[in-house]
Amino acid sequence: MSKKIRQDLTYDAPLGEVAAMLADPAFRERVCEFQRVLRHDVTIEGSGAGMKVVVDQVHPAKGIPAFATKFVGEEITIVQKETWSSAERASVEVTIPGKPGDMTGTIALRESGGVTTETVEYEITVRIPLVGGKIEGLIGDLLGKALRAEHKVGRDYLAG
Repeated sequence: MSKKIRQDLTYDAPLGEVAAMLADPAFRERVCEFQRVLRHDVTIEGSGAGMKVVVDQVHPAKGIPAFATKFVGEEITIVQKETWSSAERASVEVTIPGKPGDMTGTIALRESGGVTTETVEYEITVRIPLVGGKIEGLIGDLLGKALRAEHKVGRDYLAG
């Protein structure tokens, strides 16, 4: 069983500016700070085709349902790895180290009339009998919240 997520983030900026934003460690750190993560580490190597991004962040497990807390504990470590094949496209892998699940997907940028849309698609898989589907839904909700945070920070970043 798995859950698929798709979200479009639209920016009033050309593709080159959005790609540069996504390649800026300061932007990635602002997104982590906006989400009030407990700790984070951002590593970006290269730019454009071949760029590799790793965002390692620790979130408090506060506010998640009790059935999920027993699987994740008091903190949730999330490691997001992006491999960009061009300035417009990346494959993404998100893991929660030591936990039975993962997310894989893609990021695609496309520009039309000076407006760039970032399309993020993920497939979430949790391999826990009986509650895996519930946890996939919970992760999907958390991912949606994280993408909305990235979008807000991104709009502010590009306007500033």
